Amino acid sequence: MTLAKPKQWEPLAAIPIIAGLYWLLAAGDGGWLFWGLAPGALMLMSGMALLLLPGDVRITQYMAGGAVLGVAFLLPVLVWGGAGDALFAALAALAAFLTSGHVALTREPSSEGAPPPESSLWMDAKTALDEALLAYLIGTSRLPGADEMVRIGTDARRLEELTRQRGWLEHPEGLHRAPPAPERVYVQQARVYGWAYERVNYPSAFAPDPELPGAELWVQHQNNRQVVGWVLRHPGPPRPWLVCIHGYRMGEAWLDFALFPPRWLHERLGLNVFMPVLPLHGPRRVGLRSGDQYLDGNPLDLVYALTQSLWDLRRGLAWLRSQEERARIGVLGYSLGGYNAALLAQYDEKLDFVVAGIPPSDLAAALWRHIPPAHREYFGAHGLDLERYRRLLAPVSPLARAPVLERDHLYLFAGTADRLVLPDQTLALSQHWQVPVQWYQGAHLTFRNETVVRGHIEAAMQRAGWPVSAHVGAGPQEDWG
Repeated sequence: MTLAKPKQWEPLAAIPIIAGLYWLLAAGDGGWLFWGLAPGALMLMSGMALLLLPGDVRITQYMAGGAVLGVAFLLPVLVWGGAGDALFAALAALAAFLTSGHVALTREPSSEGAPPPESSLWMDAKTALDEALLAYLIGTSRLPGADEMVRIGTDARRLEELTRQRGWLEHPEGLHRAPPAPERVYVQQARVYGWAYERVNYPSAFAPDPELPGAELWVQHQNNRQVVGWVLRHPGPPRPWLVCIHGYRMGEAWLDFALFPPRWLHERLGLNVFMPVLPLHGPRRVGLRSGDQYLDGNPLDLVYALTQSLWDLRRGLAWLRSQEERARIGVLGYSLGGYNAALLAQYDEKLDFVVAGIPPSDLAAALWRHIPPAHREYFGAHGLDLERYRRLLAPVSPLARAPVLERDHLYLFAGTADRLVLPDQTLALSQHWQVPVQWYQGAHLTFRNETVVRGHIEAAMQRAGWPVSAHVGAGPQEDWG
């Protein structure tokens, strides 16, 4: 790892400062101020922080978030301020947006083993998209209060002790029992984007060890007790099944079908597709938003979320195999789905292949990076620091044990400018698996537009002997949609 050279003063801070001031002061009309307050304040605040308080990763996130809000509010600004003011406001927001991406990239240490991101305005824009998404994810995450942190610290020590007593650090397979196939699966017909699909539903039957702290609260999540998934299948003879695992805060059919487009996977490649919904997501949510309490809130919930995710995914695979003798199954996961796909590679030797796309491998470090410093210090003072959190997550880590699949059945791809899953995360999994990473010049949110990604996925199918070789590399890029 090569550290970026520090700067006492960042000249580029002038761009978001000027942009923010313009959004706040360009017109004295109350209507302009109403729409310009949030984007202007975010750009001005982040610009001043970049100038005076450099080093916090959240600075560029809120800068990008403010710029995106500015673009979203351009129409009312046009109404209240006129064409000239709206045009300058748009250009100012765009400049702040590109600045956020450029600064985020240049200040991030380079990762040995990963190609450097290309230097261009287009790459700055890709990176800024990630920064804006992080502004939303981090800015809206629920952080535990002081009293809850004390209780979490106590629970963390107890959970670590039980983990050691049960030997899960050395033998994580002891935590992960193989689930049986569901006895009965409920199927409903549904449609989204004009595609007819099956909405399947069956009991999860997952229950954490009752001695673990917080287990009694976890089982009270009523919606989470049912596994839900979306199925696309062809009539006639059996075809290969592709199990597609979605990312964080997804799990709704309209989102998942956009992420795993049926026109490409189901129609053009001719595959049967199963998209299981991860715990706490989509119809299984327990909060207002899909994914609440998976990666935010009580950090110990992640242990149960990942343990149940692996259980539910293996239960889904058992269901597919119960329907079809010698079923051919491959797994494709993106982001959080890539992490869970990598977990499956440790426990299911019958899979044809696993493609883990933009996968984190150390969720403790990924989350710790974005926790405010005061919260990190308070967590550490009351029993939960980064190293303990890593130990707690070790039994549900894709680095915990060797994969049961051979190396030529394992595939990785990642972005050189990814701001959500830094290259070091995928490189660690690459070293653990002893397989190379397929890199693309892009960020977390741009992988769907990268030709090498689709080629890498289709190559995994071809090498597994799936009957898609005639289609590999064919078809226009819009097959993604």
